[in-house]
Amino acid sequence: MSQPLIGISTYQEEARWGVWALPAALVPAGYPKLVQRSGGLAALLPPGDPATAAAAVARLDGLVIAGGADVQPARYGAEPHPRTGPPALDRDAWELALIEAALAGGVPLLGICRGLHLLNVVLGGTLVQHLDGHAGAPGVFDRHDIEPVPGTLLGRALPEPVSVPTYHHQAVDRIGRGLVPSAYAEDGTIEALELPGAYGFTLAVQWHPEAGDDTRVMEALVAAAREASAAG
Repeated sequence: MSQPLIGISTYQEEARWGVWALPAALVPAGYPKLVQRSGGLAALLPPGDPATAAAAVARLDGLVIAGGADVQPARYGAEPHPRTGPPALDRDAWELALIEAALAGGVPLLGICRGLHLLNVVLGGTLVQHLDGHAGAPGVFDRHDIEPVPGTLLGRALPEPVSVPTYHHQAVDRIGRGLVPSAYAEDGTIEALELPGAYGFTLAVQWHPEAGDDTRVMEALVAAAREASAAG
């Protein structure tokens, strides 16, 4: 069985290892490990010129947009909330371009946390800039239950309510064009969005599957990427 190539977005941070303290392209190891456990080959995508995003995505069988920093509020026509984090302008531009390229090319796409926010913004949606109750202590994942919507992409991958690792303080507000919710938290927060009718597979989740043991969401992306690759 072929192993599709799944690109994972990364971000630039100052990092230390050995005697070195240098800028590095980073993503938590849980992301590539989850791709590998789900039957895919993982390729890390360092931030680059947005003009090259389409060429990068064209070489992939599937794309994961990783979690991380808050999206710049100006991207969805809002002023910053006092609790909104500092903007990551280069990362926003790069990952928005990756998402646009995946949508245009029908490349299977999975957004995770920030990736859900970016997908919503690309399609004209807005975000709640701060809410409580969806994260643990700083740097610690919390857990809560989510309820998948039957008959959706997510509902087929996760047919029953599940407890998921969560760490976010922003969420979907106005839903972007064509997107439909496919999971909710107990408090009504949208926990997944997808794009019905899109060529390929377009799904984004609010939680962090890379921080847990359930591989089913990533397995669904890998299966879609394998099918798309086989179809040429």
